[in-house]
Amino acid sequence: MEAFHTDSISESDFTLILSILRHGGVIGFPTDTAYGLGADPFNDAAIERIFNIKGRAETKPILLLVDSIRMVESISDPNQMFYSVASRFWPGPLTLVVKAKPSIPARVTAGTNTIGLRWPVAPFAVKLMGKLGKPITATSANLSDRPAAVSAGEVQSQLGESVDVLIDGGLLPARSGSSVLDLTSDPPVLLREGPISFESLQEFFKGRIRRPPA
Repeated sequence: MEAFHTDSISESDFTLILSILRHGGVIGFPTDTAYGLGADPFNDAAIERIFNIKGRAETKPILLLVDSIRMVESISDPNQMFYSVASRFWPGPLTLVVKAKPSIPARVTAGTNTIGLRWPVAPFAVKLMGKLGKPITATSANLSDRPAAVSAGEVQSQLGESVDVLIDGGLLPARSGSSVLDLTSDPPVLLREGPISFESLQEFFKGRIRRPPA
């Protein structure tokens, strides 16, 4: 396993990481919420590895990080509601669920035809996507049903040597994952509450927002 630190990563290091991703590799890296497992979402072997590394159920979709609205439009069919929410809360710790384009593999969407997307604040993740030229997976870098990892050490203690590269971005400030908002229904549904609270979204939508049924 290759190891790097965000404070000292070089252009040649980025070249190596990009090569690993383009050849089906999986990396552990810091986002603006928890550490994530990064891979090319269009590489079937890489996605299979993520499910195996995490022990993740096949019925759970994998969210993707993006670095622009243009990238969102290349992989999904966002509705008008998306644009207003994204302009208010992105970049930030809010995952928005929108309709996926047919080009997104069914393994990534778990057959739902929808995809969760987030534009993070995390500088490393944004720079990596800019160099890769496509979205990257960011499902949490932990074993399923275990706490999210907030340090490179926690990633390694849970996943061992199963990732090809581990990017150390230091200790992250909070253990919670992103808030997840489903925009494919009207009114939208907050599937998971995180750093972006239900109350702040309720204010934005003027009350037209729901929680999932109990």
